[in-house]
Amino acid sequence: MGGTGDPEQDELDRRFMAAALRLSRRNSGRTSTNPSVGTIIVRDDGAGPMIVGTGVTAIGGRPHAETEALAEAGELARGATAYVTLEPCAHHGRTPPCAEALVRAGIARVVGAASDPDPRVSGKGYAILREAGVEVTERVLAAEASDQLSGYLMRSLKRRPEVILKMALSSDGKIGAKGQGQVAITGEVARREVHLMRTEADAILIGIGTALEDDPELTVRLPGLENRSPARIILDSEIRLPPTARLISGVDRVPLYIASSLEADPQRRAALERQGVRFIGTEVHDGRIALPELLEDLAALGMSSVIVEGGVAIARSFLDEGLVDRIVLFRGAVEVGPEGLPAPVDPNRIPEGFRKLREMQFDQDGFAEWVRIV
Repeated sequence: MGGTGDPEQDELDRRFMAAALRLSRRNSGRTSTNPSVGTIIVRDDGAGPMIVGTGVTAIGGRPHAETEALAEAGELARGATAYVTLEPCAHHGRTPPCAEALVRAGIARVVGAASDPDPRVSGKGYAILREAGVEVTERVLAAEASDQLSGYLMRSLKRRPEVILKMALSSDGKIGAKGQGQVAITGEVARREVHLMRTEADAILIGIGTALEDDPELTVRLPGLENRSPARIILDSEIRLPPTARLISGVDRVPLYIASSLEADPQRRAALERQGVRFIGTEVHDGRIALPELLEDLAALGMSSVIVEGGVAIARSFLDEGLVDRIVLFRGAVEVGPEGLPAPVDPNRIPEGFRKLREMQFDQDGFAEWVRIV
């Protein structure tokens, strides 16, 4: 963790950075290839610190958070401190980089959280600021910021999205019952939390088996957040998804991608394409879709985070190939019984290389989250 050596100032910096991190979540999952960054501008004219400008990366990725916050602060930015959850960009596009914008606005000090691994930015944003005489304090709440920006960091470093394996487990360790469609394992509060998770992701992924058996919508159904539904991805190498599926009925509002083999029936593909379904041509290895290559394709589409929601086989495939970065388990009080489908992981069987990040309770249901140690 970064700091100035002044305990009072360090505590103030952590407080405002925590506020910037909360602000940055506002547009998570809605900023295209750019991360959702938060910026808060604070000045102190002798009567105590006062927030004079706030900004978050706009929907679609532009303008950046710094630009938004500086516009709100106006002349009050001169001599102020900017709290930024990710190192300010340093590369020129159609608009000048944010690091230069902060300098031109007269910002006296910049407090940063996570470093940006993008080679066009890494270290260069802070260098621009320091060369202009701006005081820089790095790595304040860096771990918290990196966790929040994990999808963007993963795509930048490994050229694939972060994979979040989400499962709901019954009290006897089952995720459902074969042939019974969707089985309600958790209560309403936990289900709402799942929908909230969806609002911050770029995509939800399931296998064709789950799509056929459950006939889900995979959308966000929280009042007021319906437009935050992420893209849906179905692993369906032979294009078995029927044109009457509920997934297709909402394709005009929420994108639906089918990852299929190039040898799949071209007539079925054409029929679904006419309904608005998009296709990702994938390589097949031993009869299964090649997951590493698929993830590369998803990153190329600008996706930084994918929630894997459906099916024991799909979950095991991602786990066996070491492609899961985060495990999220909900634990319900319902008992499915011996006919249930055993979960590939549970709180007592987490793969090596993960650490528990948090544990919570949603009404009667438990929640725990693990992240891969890097």
